[in-house]
Amino acid sequence: MSATYISPAQAVAQLPDVPLLDVRTPAEFEEAHIPGAQNLPLFSNEERAEVGTLYKQVSPRKAFLRGLDFVGPNMRTLVEEAERMAPSGKVQLHCWRGGQRSSSVGWLLDLSGFEVQVIKGGYKAYRTWVQAALSEVQAPLLIVGGPTGAGKTEVLQALQAAGEQIIDLEGLAHHKGSTFGALGEEPQPTVRQFENDLWHAYQQLDPNRRIWLENESRAIGRVYLPERFWQVMAEAPLFSLEVSLEHRLDRLVRQYANFSDAQLAEAFKRIRKRLGGQHLNAALQALEERNYREAAEIALAYYDKAYQHYTFEKVGRKTIFPMPVEKDDPAQTARALIAFANQKQF
Repeated sequence: MSATYISPAQAVAQLPDVPLLDVRTPAEFEEAHIPGAQNLPLFSNEERAEVGTLYKQVSPRKAFLRGLDFVGPNMRTLVEEAERMAPSGKVQLHCWRGGQRSSSVGWLLDLSGFEVQVIKGGYKAYRTWVQAALSEVQAPLLIVGGPTGAGKTEVLQALQAAGEQIIDLEGLAHHKGSTFGALGEEPQPTVRQFENDLWHAYQQLDPNRRIWLENESRAIGRVYLPERFWQVMAEAPLFSLEVSLEHRLDRLVRQYANFSDAQLAEAFKRIRKRLGGQHLNAALQALEERNYREAAEIALAYYDKAYQHYTFEKVGRKTIFPMPVEKDDPAQTARALIAFANQKQF
């Protein structure tokens, strides 16, 4: 095979101009993959399991021959799928460790006239690169904070519309961070996929310019921020939006009243211990009466205490700037944040 071997960084830099084909199984690809990659599996999930079992329990040769049984009839399909995915005739490939699967597909595509590049070390090398890179983030970060219902996500979006750089962590996580955070969201990615997507989002930005993020705990639903990345966030200046209770309740009712009472009740029950039985019963009663504003106010009694504890006690932030918000206008708030950040030369 006359393929060229490249690093994960070189492969990512060529996307999307040179398509990247992941030849691992669909299950491996679904668990986590390089953002922008397409799946061209050499084996199905079941075939991979059988070949792997033969390799470990019988012999590498038996595994190799069984692999040929599976691949032989599918060679034409592999080539035709590659032509569909990479019509220019240039392609990048990888498997788990840059071994037999990527070499085999690379050989086949090379014979078919493709210009082939293979990631040296495969997906495993990519993951090593991502984890190391996320532990060395140097860009200036600024954090938009504030209690639940303050409109932090809307302000973050307004900052982006105003030309600022942002990373939408909750968008990447498909979760808003609270017990209600999964409502209306797609299924969450795996922790590995979240890290891949986070690094991909960071790479799109200029590390010499400030980047705004929303204040988060390390856990966002079922995924976690990388330890060092979260530490950098915890040490960054926090702009705490001070929004009236009335505006916050208005926003929460707009966001959540369209979900079913059963979904909302289940979310309240998940924080039973933190709310206490009396408050939980009151919240469930409010839902039965369709008094969503009262239910939201009960939830805020807990979340406001949690925000105070997390922000000012647990994390112990040293640089916090209170940002009074008189009018519930994310664009206006974004302009005020930009002006203040410019004044402070962040």
